[in-house]
Amino acid sequence: MSAKGGIYDLLKAHFLVNEDAVKNWKFIIFLIFLAILMIANTHRFEQKVFKIADLTNEVKELRSEFVDRRSELMKLKMESSISEKMKSREIFPSKVPPKKIKVVKPEESSLIKKIWQ
Repeated sequence: MSAKGGIYDLLKAHFLVNEDAVKNWKFIIFLIFLAILMIANTHRFEQKVFKIADLTNEVKELRSEFVDRRSELMKLKMESSISEKMKSREIFPSKVPPKKIKVVKPEESSLIKKIWQ
């Protein structure tokens, strides 16, 4: 058998209609099954990669929004910004610093202490 005849037989698919064709068909079906499995697996992998990329972008956006909101809150909490907003209501900051008030709670005597007194 020459090389030209082998290629010609391959192109004509004589290996699919020979007496040993059942073995060849089983192998071909097995290869098709593996190819479909590989394609499906690759497709699922790519979907997960795209989802991870989307979630990463979303995390970056949310983190930057968080930083913006936090800085905005810090500006709003500053005494100067609060006093500016209170000027329209004619409420001004105090000139006298606040004093700390301590409340001393009297000790509650236990039942045994009450009996011995």
